[in-house]
Amino acid sequence: MSDDAKPDVRHNPARHRFELWRDDARVGQINYEERDGLLVLTHTEVDSRLEGHGLGSALIRATLEQLDAAGTRIRPDCPFVKAYVQHHPEFVHLVPEDSREQYGLTP
Repeated sequence: MSDDAKPDVRHNPARHRFELWRDDARVGQINYEERDGLLVLTHTEVDSRLEGHGLGSALIRATLEQLDAAGTRIRPDCPFVKAYVQHHPEFVHLVPEDSREQYGLTP
């Protein structure tokens, strides 16, 4: 995905997921569960035909930006989301401080 193309990521609360749309088709999603006042991000997937083009990272970034804007705290249980947050410290604040160590988010 080019740097200037803003991904079309839509929250679908009825299905408990954030969806990545491209050309009127859902091509990726992040599933979540609501637990203890947090969104537990459990699984990320992108259409296998589109892997390797940065769509997964774009989906995660856009999702985290939406959650940050809403003041929502997360648990990054999905390994892909966890790795993304580990490499993008601007999102560490979304994880409750007392949970950061278990996700490798402490210095």
